[in-house]
Amino acid sequence: MDIEHARFNMIEQQIRPWNVLDAHVLQLLEVVKREDFVPLAHKALAFVDMEIPLREGGARGQVMLAPRVEARLLQDANVQKHEKVLEVGAGSGYMAALLAHRAQRVVSVEIEPELARMARANLQKAGIHNVEVLELDAAKGIKGDGPFDVIVLSGSVAEVPQVLLAQLKVGGRLIGIVGDEPAMTATLMTRTGEATWTTTTPWDTVAPRLLNFVAPSRFKF
Repeated sequence: MDIEHARFNMIEQQIRPWNVLDAHVLQLLEVVKREDFVPLAHKALAFVDMEIPLREGGARGQVMLAPRVEARLLQDANVQKHEKVLEVGAGSGYMAALLAHRAQRVVSVEIEPELARMARANLQKAGIHNVEVLELDAAKGIKGDGPFDVIVLSGSVAEVPQVLLAQLKVGGRLIGIVGDEPAMTATLMTRTGEATWTTTTPWDTVAPRLLNFVAPSRFKF
């Protein structure tokens, strides 16, 4: 496989047509080598428009998101060089690597020990040193590192968790994929005050659930 040709096709045929037009994001997709973050068994799928399993027999949700979804999340997060970012769902470390090139510091949390180790190893091999991978359950809250300028959810939730919104600075923003199959939307929430928010839902997609972020009960008494 001609890797650089495959990377070019991924960017031009999958990502750019999905309204990812930010030149800095497109350049990052060339700089950060996606194939280095894909498990060895799936290297041939590194540039394919699909989710990639991160371990054999793993529960649904333990995947790399499709390249166009990752790129659109990165673009819409609009991370700046002075900002501190929280990523929920480190996976293989690829999104953390992309965020690291745009942020001052990234804290990436992962509930699965095996994936946390994978992410740390991949980031170290890539020479990225402004990411800290923490092995913990983000659904129970993140203590000691907040508040954050940006929070990125690398997976879906039924609704945006208050435990994470509480970690945003005023002026900060959270982006993730929210809803239930088959209808989910990318949701961007900006904190405009201590208890006020603006919300936009710029595009539709579907993604596996983040582990332990359970859907709230729909029953009302």
